[in-house]
Amino acid sequence: MKITFIGLGNMAAAMINGILAQGIVVKEDITGTDISPAARASAEEKFGIIVAGDNSAACRNAEIIILAIKPQIAESVLEEIKDSISAGTIILNIMAGKTMDWIANRLTGSVNNQLSQINNANIPNAPSLVKIVRVMPNTPALVGEAISGVCRNANVNDIEMDKCLRLLNSIGKAEEIPESLIDAVIGVSGSAPAYVYIFIEALADAGVLAGMPRAQAYRFAAQNVLGSAKMVLETGKHPGELKDMVCSPGGTTIEAVKVLEEKGFRDAVISAALAAITKAKKL
Repeated sequence: MKITFIGLGNMAAAMINGILAQGIVVKEDITGTDISPAARASAEEKFGIIVAGDNSAACRNAEIIILAIKPQIAESVLEEIKDSISAGTIILNIMAGKTMDWIANRLTGSVNNQLSQINNANIPNAPSLVKIVRVMPNTPALVGEAISGVCRNANVNDIEMDKCLRLLNSIGKAEEIPESLIDAVIGVSGSAPAYVYIFIEALADAGVLAGMPRAQAYRFAAQNVLGSAKMVLETGKHPGELKDMVCSPGGTTIEAVKVLEEKGFRDAVISAALAAITKAKKL
């Protein structure tokens, strides 16, 4: 499987690391491009992959092209690579704000023309034949603990989707969703690490206020979040049930929960996630 990364930032680096660590492909089967010579040099030194400065050449013969670029430059990059994409190539997009139709509309012409020549048929009115998979990962990919929402257009078959899911599972977990839920994924997981970091920081601040050394307070707060999340995932119990298990009658925890409810903790989290979802819809 030949894979090309367009963009070699943090998310691309996390994916390359996971893919190689799990032996999905060998380093010689991965090509990466980036506008930054420093990013190319770093990826070549760290992973031993093939690097290039020419996006178009890097996309020729690729089975999967991963768009790990900023949305602001998407239009120019797609224009640059569209004539180098083979009819069977999968475009795996991890950019925010760019729908599968948006990408297909900028690539369909060249792919349709290729198929027209291959089949010796005229298909000027053919629907989009570009294979597109859209992904919303999150930054815990950097430590192999991402959760990615994944959707595909009608041209991607089950075998091709399984290949993409295997790549994404190398950086954590991935679940297939309809594209209509991508914005919800942004609010609940894509942007959510920032909410959790604020919570950890605030919890640690409380520990410092009570006399704990700051480094120790961060360890206690972060491990608490890690362990609590693991309880939800591994026990299958409702979060409310797990919360009730900690709240002894007349105890310290229920007193703390009472204050969180009085301060609008639950409403603040919901409002923050909805704000992220609303913003995502406008991109």
